[in-house]
Amino acid sequence: MHVVVNAAMSADGKLSTRERTQLAISGEPDFERVDRLRAESDAVAVGVGTVLADDPSLTVKSSSLRANRVDAGRAVNPARIVADSRARTPADAIVLDDAAETYVLVSEAAPVERRSALAERGATLVTAGEERVDLLRAFATLQDEGLEAVMVEGGGELIFSLFDTGLVDELSVFVGPQIVGGREAPTLADGEGFVEAFPTLSLSDVEQVGDGVVLTWTVDR
Repeated sequence: MHVVVNAAMSADGKLSTRERTQLAISGEPDFERVDRLRAESDAVAVGVGTVLADDPSLTVKSSSLRANRVDAGRAVNPARIVADSRARTPADAIVLDDAAETYVLVSEAAPVERRSALAERGATLVTAGEERVDLLRAFATLQDEGLEAVMVEGGGELIFSLFDTGLVDELSVFVGPQIVGGREAPTLADGEGFVEAFPTLSLSDVEQVGDGVVLTWTVDR
């Protein structure tokens, strides 16, 4: 499995404001780049916090890119993955519509009634871990389902956890020309944070996009 983390952040490393409201960091050229990444992926993953805050569809926007997937014998849209230890994904969330298959990763601690509600909406539940999702086990199950190229779009808690478990292969970030500030504003990798054995990266590409820049790194092994 190849896991690519993709994100847009401000020049000071913030994903959104301290109020966790959506922020227009990048523009149309970067949106098109992200859409191409989605179209090339087998699945797009987010944490439940992103679902609760933004209610994203995680689908390919370009009709031509969707058509290319179909011509290649693939589903119209990549599958969707939600890391959701307690099954907090709302039953009416857009990611549970019929635009694509959706996997919800839950722990044993997720209430049975919430799991049942998600299953009734058509989600495929992957249970791994007692209190929190065991990402290594869950992603192994996803790989068994045929998902080899996974794009991760946030948020910071999931991204940190994926780096912490050694699952990330590549990091692609659009850095926008604004300062957001705020010690409570989410960053690219939140979670507990590293105090030793920091993941290291090798810069593989730099591309200026408008007044911002797309930086791509591979993760050192």
